[in-house]
Amino acid sequence: MLKDSRDIIKRLKSDGFELVSIRGSHHKFRHLVSGRIVIVTHPRKDIPAGTVRSIYVQAGWLKD
Repeated sequence: MLKDSRDIIKRLKSDGFELVSIRGSHHKFRHLVSGRIVIVTHPRKDIPAGTVRSIYVQAGWLKD
């Protein structure tokens, strides 16, 4: 699993997510087709494993 916020954001964008808003360090992405919402803290080099897992589940990359 990717733990760097830059790598996660690159993967989100390549998977069809677009940046909707930024509030402080929280970047909100929405999928263009499914409407899924994912929030990523940026910039952050080492996101905790539980947070990364939650981002992956929200993005639909992992089953819950």
